[in-house]
Amino acid sequence: MPKLVALVLMAGFASAAILGFAQDTIPKVKAVPIQPTSPTSGPEMYATYCAACHGAKATGNGPAAQAMKIPPPDLTTLSQKNGGVFPADHVRTVLEFGVMTPAHGSSDMPVWGDLLRTLHSTSPNTDMVVNQRIHNLTSYLKQIQK
Repeated sequence: MPKLVALVLMAGFASAAILGFAQDTIPKVKAVPIQPTSPTSGPEMYATYCAACHGAKATGNGPAAQAMKIPPPDLTTLSQKNGGVFPADHVRTVLEFGVMTPAHGSSDMPVWGDLLRTLHSTSPNTDMVVNQRIHNLTSYLKQIQK
């Protein structure tokens, strides 16, 4: 009986050690402050704000993608998935307000409208500049469709 107890305890300790090790190897996304970019440059904003998750080529394979609960979508196929029409209004809404339902992406997606407002919080034209940024980023995403 003491051997059985010792065996069960050793198995428990081994399981705990393995579980602890497995938890340490799960990738985590590091939060960093938003960096200023040109509001007129869709490519620059994409590279700065989106590429970490969606990848440099927007195919959903950025360095932070493996830490996501739901993998980021391939942004180059938005038109294909929408009957050949780029869903500009949907893209603008996601950028402005975030993802509302898990079926349309992960809640890991930042609410860029709020974050972009912090770049222009002292400007009298904050909403205008944020809208310009979202428009230019949306236009860039439209340009890179397959």
